[in-house]
Amino acid sequence: MLGKEKRQALLVLEDGTVYRGKAFAGQGEVLGEVVFNTGMTGYQEVLTDPSYKGQIVTMTYPLIGNTGINPEDMESDAIHLEGFIVREYQDYASNWRSRQDLKSFLESHGKLGVEGIDTRALTRRIRITGAMRGVLSTETADVETLLHRVRAYPGLVGRDLVKEVSCRAPYQWEGGTQCEWGRKIQDPRPDPIVRRRVVVLDC
Repeated sequence: MLGKEKRQALLVLEDGTVYRGKAFAGQGEVLGEVVFNTGMTGYQEVLTDPSYKGQIVTMTYPLIGNTGINPEDMESDAIHLEGFIVREYQDYASNWRSRQDLKSFLESHGKLGVEGIDTRALTRRIRITGAMRGVLSTETADVETLLHRVRAYPGLVGRDLVKEVSCRAPYQWEGGTQCEWGRKIQDPRPDPIVRRRVVVLDC
């Protein structure tokens, strides 16, 4: 991210509250129900969880991105949430299973990721008032314009979200269930022949 200016981003809630940040992934404007998730990890599962369709998700844990993205932890084959808000984005993934960084993952699915917003204040407001409609935008800094748009947004009421995220036709699963390390833990009984010792070295 060094050497590249990040685009300014605004989050405007339906009650007129404004939060300012910068886009670390994608650009544009999205509308959705603003909610929060308190997980310390598992942001990949949040992104690909179909139950977040139509929502702008705020992560309360302050540093997101440090475990990257891997093909094993997908909840579905797409990102279903509308926008992703974090306090601080970490573009270096320190995880042996990582195959992609969070920024490129969001952009490959056409999603907007914003950092620098005061997620503690936002979470507290949502916790007190309940989930609200919001607009997340890098397109304009005109708060009144964004407020008009979010108040005109009908929200999730009446939408058939199950239909929107479900597969188009039934299919048969043939991939199996065996993971690469599963063979090692199939039999939990200890081998009486193998002697193991745990050595603690205090440095």
